[in-house]
Amino acid sequence: MESSTPDGIERRWWKEGIVYQIYPRSFKDSDGDGIGDLRGIIEKLDYIASLGIDIVWLNPIYDSPNDDNGYDIRDYRAIMSEFGTMADFDELLAGMHERGIRLVMDLVLNHSSDEHPWFEASRSSRDNPFRDYYHWWPAEHGPPPYRWSYFDEKAEAWRYDEATDAYYLHYFSRKQPDLNWENPEVRRAIHDIVRFWLDKGVDGFRMDVVTFISKDLDWPALTDDDLKHRYGSVDWPQYYASGPRLHEFLQEMRREVLDRYDVVSVGEAAGVTLDQAVDLVAADRGELDMFFHFDAVSLGLSDVGYKQLDPAGWRLSDFKRVHSAWSDVFAERGWGSVYLGNHDQPRMVSRWASDSATHRDYAAKMLHTFLLTMRSTPYVYFGDEIGMANIRFDRIDDYRDLETINWYHLLEAEGKDADRYLEDWKITARDNGRTPFQWDETVNAGFTEGEPWIRVNPDHVSYNAAAQEDDPDSILNYFRRLVALRKGDPVFVYGDYTLLVPNDEQVFAYTRRLREEGILVLLNFSDTSADFDLSTDLPTDEVLINNYPDVDRVPDRIRLRPYQALVLAHA
Repeated sequence: MESSTPDGIERRWWKEGIVYQIYPRSFKDSDGDGIGDLRGIIEKLDYIASLGIDIVWLNPIYDSPNDDNGYDIRDYRAIMSEFGTMADFDELLAGMHERGIRLVMDLVLNHSSDEHPWFEASRSSRDNPFRDYYHWWPAEHGPPPYRWSYFDEKAEAWRYDEATDAYYLHYFSRKQPDLNWENPEVRRAIHDIVRFWLDKGVDGFRMDVVTFISKDLDWPALTDDDLKHRYGSVDWPQYYASGPRLHEFLQEMRREVLDRYDVVSVGEAAGVTLDQAVDLVAADRGELDMFFHFDAVSLGLSDVGYKQLDPAGWRLSDFKRVHSAWSDVFAERGWGSVYLGNHDQPRMVSRWASDSATHRDYAAKMLHTFLLTMRSTPYVYFGDEIGMANIRFDRIDDYRDLETINWYHLLEAEGKDADRYLEDWKITARDNGRTPFQWDETVNAGFTEGEPWIRVNPDHVSYNAAAQEDDPDSILNYFRRLVALRKGDPVFVYGDYTLLVPNDEQVFAYTRRLREEGILVLLNFSDTSADFDLSTDLPTDEVLINNYPDVDRVPDRIRLRPYQALVLAHA
């Protein structure tokens, strides 16, 4: 439960925790079918505990036809057969709790699978009691106003359904119809689902695209020019996240369900802007505890929708500006999250630093130093603790991700050079972050004895957990030292954050301060040496962590080697 520091800071376990995200399909396969499963995670619980993390976020494991790898749920109270049974889940949850690890489930509330019994009933007739569980547009009213879809092969979010001569809404795949939260019966059913898992003892939820649950039921016709006038760009996510009853729905779920348990609620908040942020997570608002924004992971993209790289790349000054702004917005109210990779993003070392043979170890350690010294709850994606990198597929046939495959065919239909995008997707595509965990150097990296559902990165021969376990200088053991450092001192969690040298394009430098204690963090985000001048008001003392064996320092400056990370205590 909550308590306060002498400074009046509200302490919560989810503020002080370090989250480790597991993509179960790719973590560990226990039965040789090539798909990771719950028993595989159970086998690796001691490894997970050895990382020192406090919280595991598990991607969806519910019964699903797997159109979007589990984000299309057919039964919210059942386990996907590929992953195991409810008994396996109960054993996994108990095993985590025995090791002092809390479990956060991934909950998909904006949409269900089109194979969910609710939707099957809803599409059966216009007068079915479940008709209003989803959004329908009668065909006799003419074509519905255009809405953009993330995954549709035509980028259209209305799908004609012949059975009742009507269109249904799907912001994502055609097999992911959007639930109608305006219907109180839908909300009550969702609340019951949430209670089911909380009564089992789970410790909270990451709520998938939860900011999209409220729709503008006036269904205005919108053009690209309308969105540009409203937001300055063609920004469908921002429009979708501005539903008129979003805050009401979140407050209701908090009041009716979540507040009765000691749990955390984390929203995936595509489209939410800085000026909207505090309203979602301020404690007195009674909505979410924290959420993920998308401003940082969109840097360096010229076409965010297709994840096309900007030829000019991204600038460190912009990276600093975005992360600092999202830290500062919660300085007085609310709480933030910080992440560099997840199941929807490429590997962090490939995207934000360097996975070259020369720099990869230093770069991965530097990025972990950033994650674990920032103000906000850090989210670490499985495999990043050993420096896993992008696989860089050459052919569209290598991909398994619905988003990438449908984008490719949409580009072809539009007459664009789809293969040009394939080159960029070697850096940005989601499947780069979904290749199997690299446990050892054997065939299939120790992930499975069968044929893996997606190719294993061939660099597992060099980068794997077994090889790093007993190496004191490995990325894995550096990560463990960082975790211990953060957990051992509240300055890393609750300390004030101050950005230094905001315009420097090589060095990200900042201080954290809590009462009389301070730390200085120096991160070289470049592949060349960089100097940091020590001003008289930043006296430095003890080196708390360093990803190189020594410090190149003279009285008035520190020379940072390529991708060097330093954390120094200072008065």
